[in-house]
Amino acid sequence: MKFEHFALNVPNPKAMSHWYEKHLGLRVKKKMAEAPYMTFLADDSGTVMLELYSNPKGETLEFSKLHPLAVHLALVSGDPTADKLRLIKAGAEELSDDILPDGSHLVMLRDPWGVCLQLCKRAVSMLETVG
Repeated sequence: MKFEHFALNVPNPKAMSHWYEKHLGLRVKKKMAEAPYMTFLADDSGTVMLELYSNPKGETLEFSKLHPLAVHLALVSGDPTADKLRLIKAGAEELSDDILPDGSHLVMLRDPWGVCLQLCKRAVSMLETVG
């Protein structure tokens, strides 16, 4: 099996989707214009998606109150420092910036809705190349 998508029930999926498209480079694969505003966003590989929606039948977590290790979205970054600065200008908040003993560079941010984003530049990639 492989991942198709990871879903988050959020208070404002339309605004959050727009921010993720504009600042993280995610691409819309499917978007509903009416409630629950279900939006599927694909990464640049097109093999993994994030679903954002607002459905009152399910719980909406207060992401800003969760520790980054409880839940975060990890994204590959070629330049975590530059991406961090760009995302902070767009409304993200820096939580940490670490270089691991193996040389990996990990930056933890909160997006404007409190969801933690980890920018990863691994010394040795853990992902297989698609194609």
